[in-house]
Amino acid sequence: MATPAPDVSAIGAALRSPAATERVLSEILGRNAGAEYLTRCGHDAGDTGRATFRAKVPVVSYDDLKPYIQRVADGDCSPVLSTHPITEFLTSSGTSAGECKLIPVAMDDSGRRQALHGLIGPVLKLYVPGLEKGKGLYFMFVKSETKTRGGLTAWFALTSVYKSEQFKSMAIAYTSPTAAILCEDAFQSMYAQMVCGLCQRHDVVRFGAVFAAALVRAIRFLQLNWGQLAADIEAGELGPHVADPSVREAVSGILRPDAELAEFVRIECSKGDWAGIITRIWPNTKYVDAIVTGAMAQYIRTLQYYSGGLPIVSTSYASSECFFGINLRPVCDPSEVSYTIMPNMAYFEFLPVGEVADATNLVDLARVEVGREYEVVITTYAGLSRYRVGDVLRVTGFHNAAPQFRFVRRQSVLLSVELDKTDEAELHRAVERASSALLRPRGVSVAEYTSRACTERIPGHYVVYWELLTESPVGAGDGDTVDGETLGRCCLEMEEALSAVYRQGRVADGSIGPLEIRIVRPGTFEEVMDLAVSRGTSIGQYKVPRCVTVPSVVELLDSRVVSSQFSPALPHWIPTPRSD
Repeated sequence: MATPAPDVSAIGAALRSPAATERVLSEILGRNAGAEYLTRCGHDAGDTGRATFRAKVPVVSYDDLKPYIQRVADGDCSPVLSTHPITEFLTSSGTSAGECKLIPVAMDDSGRRQALHGLIGPVLKLYVPGLEKGKGLYFMFVKSETKTRGGLTAWFALTSVYKSEQFKSMAIAYTSPTAAILCEDAFQSMYAQMVCGLCQRHDVVRFGAVFAAALVRAIRFLQLNWGQLAADIEAGELGPHVADPSVREAVSGILRPDAELAEFVRIECSKGDWAGIITRIWPNTKYVDAIVTGAMAQYIRTLQYYSGGLPIVSTSYASSECFFGINLRPVCDPSEVSYTIMPNMAYFEFLPVGEVADATNLVDLARVEVGREYEVVITTYAGLSRYRVGDVLRVTGFHNAAPQFRFVRRQSVLLSVELDKTDEAELHRAVERASSALLRPRGVSVAEYTSRACTERIPGHYVVYWELLTESPVGAGDGDTVDGETLGRCCLEMEEALSAVYRQGRVADGSIGPLEIRIVRPGTFEEVMDLAVSRGTSIGQYKVPRCVTVPSVVELLDSRVVSSQFSPALPHWIPTPRSD
């Protein structure tokens, strides 16, 4: 019998009701009445209405709130942002904005997140029956937490989840023992999780990680280490490369001598053909679970290649600041993923893209329009008031009365030489256009990419670094898989996909030089991630930066270049007719 649907209809009605969303705001303002920040904004502690809030409280960024947040972190126990105590801080990944931000968390925030997370399982069971009969092979990683000067814990959001008692109580649902997940050594953690996943390969019904990048890294890890993994499986114990005592003890309860499995791993991995490797090794896998929206969309084709075409599921949309909503159609095409935002997580407002970040320009959930793009602005229970998260969303439709949103991009410019401003989504479209038109017919795709604006010569130009994947029995490709002529055409194809302002700078103004593609050797982006992790980034929350400016990262990329090519011609550009 089918699993009954979760009651999202009532949630949908609440979302579309102005009175319902205003109740959330009233509750937040009521509990934070008298907080210093709101008082300084001129907000009356006794007024919990929307009109006064909109009139008095400005739209802000992290930098605006940073002095208040820092006071709390330093030990100020007065009601700075919230009258409810701040119990910890979540740190952003640091790869989107260049620094780790401290996001305040109130004691009851986890309860709201758990309530929303509890809807995900029932929704999945509607589309994928039988999940309760198996386990999930999920690659999960933690990073050591720190203490602020005031003694509060500051850690990555995923680390806080994996170290929670609630997660530990769910450990039976995963193939990875808790000790392997909590091991802070990235290699030992990955190795232990992979070997346990191999030993329980017939139990695996879900294969995933939070971000698609971590899954691609896991397959790359298997490519590099399958020989040692097979040897350990055959011996029934871990070699000295995994030295953490707690990890060795936990894995010993799963790893047993199994010559047949070891031989199976050797046979499958030595073929050099990695197409469908997920379903070949884990044959009962029903779907791949990973975020593939926004910048992660780059990995869709690679995951389809590795999984043999399994559904790719993105279940929820969250950030360090707030848990936003869930995907009510989890097995939809990755390009169609939309999230239904739940009203009890925060008070949500939306700034139409292209408009000034003024309080009067914001609309709430009840007034968003299908097809329009908005930057999301949140007011949280922990005291972030009218805070610009930096995510741009597009309204795609409604579930019953509930607005649904597609993540589009981060609200930031990646590349600029002069007047041009190329954002993450535009760069991704350009890479996808060139790859689809010129590489895929040759059985090659872009496995990973990043970029930078090179101003070392006049005029400046865009440099795009590509790591290639050859979708054939020879496995990962190298620079020799694409000849210079084809690579030059890829450069031009990318330029054709960029904005009219960029193309004007190339054609009419001569202010932008020809775009350059530099092919780096396989494994380069893994080295880039290793460098980031060594400097404090969480492996579980790592996202490849689509633009690099740190000199050491640029140096690393340039040292791994095996070939490069410039655009051989000017892109098309037609002047806009004068209105007079």
